[in-house]
Amino acid sequence: MQQPLAITHDQELLDDLLRMAAAAGVELDVARSAAQARPYWNHAPLVIVGGDIAGDLAAAGLPHRDRVLIVTRETADVDTWRTCVALGAQAVWELPEAERILVEELGEAADPPTRAGDVVCVVGGKGGAGATVLAAALAVTASRAGLRTLLIDADPLGGGIDVVLGQEEATGARWPDFVGREGRVGFAALQDALPTFGELTVLSWHRGEPAEIPRQAMRAVLDAGRRGCDLVVVDLPRHLGEGGEEALPRAARTLLVVPAEVRGALAAAQTLAVLRRHTSELYAVLRQGSLDPDVVGASLDIPCAGVLPELSGLTETLDRGDPLPLGRAPLGGFCTTLLRTLMEAR
Repeated sequence: MQQPLAITHDQELLDDLLRMAAAAGVELDVARSAAQARPYWNHAPLVIVGGDIAGDLAAAGLPHRDRVLIVTRETADVDTWRTCVALGAQAVWELPEAERILVEELGEAADPPTRAGDVVCVVGGKGGAGATVLAAALAVTASRAGLRTLLIDADPLGGGIDVVLGQEEATGARWPDFVGREGRVGFAALQDALPTFGELTVLSWHRGEPAEIPRQAMRAVLDAGRRGCDLVVVDLPRHLGEGGEEALPRAARTLLVVPAEVRGALAAAQTLAVLRRHTSELYAVLRQGSLDPDVVGASLDIPCAGVLPELSGLTETLDRGDPLPLGRAPLGGFCTTLLRTLMEAR
């Protein structure tokens, strides 16, 4: 695969560009003159031209092409913008202000999106509501339907969503391997590192001491998932932390799982107040209980995405390490219908 091209004879600027490329998880081809740049010019997915050499490149008569940026560590003046027009560059970016967007541009050039996946968050209205089971079942259903799916366990105290899948012994990375991640990560690299089963890739927790998910780490994983997947399902804890606060605004929908009982409805109302600080795309998934689900749904004042069927014997199934009862089982039918609704709303 072709790499982005940096053209400059300013060593300090080159050092900055190499550092940003490392943050983006890519390597650069480097040229220090127009002659050196010519063999790479037409093939590089992105060309970054130092302000120190932009005039020379414009005079060299290189063919016009897309995705050329001029980058300078000084304030761009009128001459720089004239050179930008002559070279056919799309913009002049000044460092350090443009560092973050340049890192994103580098990563995008080396790892272009193959999908445009939606993020769906799942949260329990109260403890034990069944949010983790729903998140896992929805992700498995999507993967069996041929959708490339990333399932993210964002609850460090949940015991590991890989256990719900019966895959706790699967080899691959877990969240502790990613919590220090601040740069960009490609989906191919993420998929290679994580346990993957057909179209389903899973990021879960280890069994050791829990840790918080930093905002930057969640952002990197979600961005990779959206570029490489059709669907990203995030199982969120009720106490969000930085990771949850990063995920919620990125979600096309957030599903709040609510048992139809008095304490369930009251706890869900409190959880809902927290979630509304970060997203307005909220939908209730109700579980059968002592109250009428329609009454509970109306009391929350958010749309209802459906009523989960009774999941008798589920705990025993999971304790045995058996797969989730999907397919033609009631849970499978519910997730198939919910998935269809989610995909049609895209």
